[in-house]
Amino acid sequence: MARVDWRLEGEWLKNCNCAFGCPCDFNARPTQGECKGLLGMHITKGHYENTHLNDLSFFVVVHFPGPLHEGNGQAQPVIDERASPEQREALFEILSGKHSAEGTLFHIFSLIVTQMHDPVFAPVTFEFDEPGRTARLSIPGVLETHVEPIRNPVTDKPHRIRVVMPEGFEHIEGEIACATIQSSGAIAFSTQDSHSTLAHVVQTPEGVES
Repeated sequence: MARVDWRLEGEWLKNCNCAFGCPCDFNARPTQGECKGLLGMHITKGHYENTHLNDLSFFVVVHFPGPLHEGNGQAQPVIDERASPEQREALFEILSGKHSAEGTLFHIFSLIVTQMHDPVFAPVTFEFDEPGRTARLSIPGVLETHVEPIRNPVTDKPHRIRVVMPEGFEHIEGEIACATIQSSGAIAFSTQDSHSTLAHVVQTPEGVES
C-alpha cells in the first residue's frame, strides 16, 4: 500500500496505572486487570508530507478493559491548541494508522481501539528530562501528570532502571520512572506512584527508527 511521507522525532512519555515496569511491554496482563493511561510526545522535529509539525505536542488518553492485545479500548486524543487546521489534520492522519506498515504502533492502535472519543484541543505545558527521569504534563481541565525517579524504599535514593526493547514498536530504549496521573477528560481516572516510561523516539511509516 502506498504511504505518505511522515516522520515524528521527539520526547515520548507513557504513563499508566500499572506497577513499575509496564506489564504490556512484557506481554503480561495489566497489574490491576485493566489499563488506564496516556501516551504521546512533544515533537521536536516532524512532518506529514509538506506540513511541518515541529514543536507541537499530542497525547492520547486510553482505557482497555484487559490486556491491550484483546482490544476493545477507548481513546481520546489531546492535541496542542497551537496546531493549525492543516497540522491537526496531519496529526489525525498519522494517528489513524492508515499510513503505517502492519505491526507498527499506530497501525496496532487502530486495531485495538474500538471507541474514539472526541478530540480535545487545549494548551499543553510539557517539561521533560529523560536522563533525570522527570517530566511534567499539564493540560488544564483535561490532564495533569508528574514524573519523578523511583525511590529506593530503604535509602530513598533515586533508583535507575532502563528497559531496552530491540524490536519495540513504541520505543527502543526507555527510562522507567514513577508517575502521578489525574485525568479528567472523557476517560477519567487517577493514579499515585504508578508506571512511567520516558524515551526519545523517531516514528516513521515503517515503525521506530533505532
